Amino acid sequence: MAASPSSRTPTQQTYTELQQAYSHFNESLFGGTLPGCLITLQREKRTCGYFSAQRFANLEGGMTDEIAMNPAYFAVVPVVETMQTLAHEMCHLWQSHFGKPGRGRYHNEEWASKMEAIGLMPSSTGQPGGKRTGDMMADYAIEGGPFLAACAELLTRSFRISWYDRFPAPEHVRAGQGSMGMHLAASVGGGSVPAQSIAVMSSLFDPAAIAGQDGEGNPKPAANKSNRAKYVCPCEKQVWGKPGLLLICGSCRKDFEAQR
Repeated sequence: MAASPSSRTPTQQTYTELQQAYSHFNESLFGGTLPGCLITLQREKRTCGYFSAQRFANLEGGMTDEIAMNPAYFAVVPVVETMQTLAHEMCHLWQSHFGKPGRGRYHNEEWASKMEAIGLMPSSTGQPGGKRTGDMMADYAIEGGPFLAACAELLTRSFRISWYDRFPAPEHVRAGQGSMGMHLAASVGGGSVPAQSIAVMSSLFDPAAIAGQDGEGNPKPAANKSNRAKYVCPCEKQVWGKPGLLLICGSCRKDFEAQR
């Protein structure tokens, strides 16, 4: 008997959900032709995801491709945007097996045509008017296209992304604000981002917080940009370390507090 969602570990939930989405888009957008791959979570800077051909091998001599997803964006962009990233990388996987990939990270015309065929418009800016091919490419969903239909079908089932990063960087929050997915119908995960529905994260999209102000309109204290911070515990022991550490005193068993 399969484990219920509530009984699965966070790791099981996360990868089962990503595999479910991969299998769904493989059938609905690629005719079930794509081979399996290893989906990973990677915090690669300045990218929502990437594809790496035959990156992994097993003890029997088999090889498989990697599709990496950046979890830093999961909470702060609409769900449809996270699914776009997956489908974008699936087009790279398709091209690796059935086409002719461009050199390095170059997104060529063959890849761009496949993207359009599944309902995603390549764009260097992620907005209408961007370049169609190039080294660093984003995309946006084509209204009435196959991708949005497949995404709507997926999201009307029991599908969801269960776990989110509580500490996205400001640039990730801004990416969510400027997302084209925010303008799509709610039926395909548009109009809001997961962080707005999670109590411990909803303040991420508070305009005052985004502007660097507190709830009364006052500027927030400047972040400590030095390489070291001073920490003091209730029994007055002192230590120095990088900003943001969580420390417990071995003597009094109390938390160290960072000194301004």
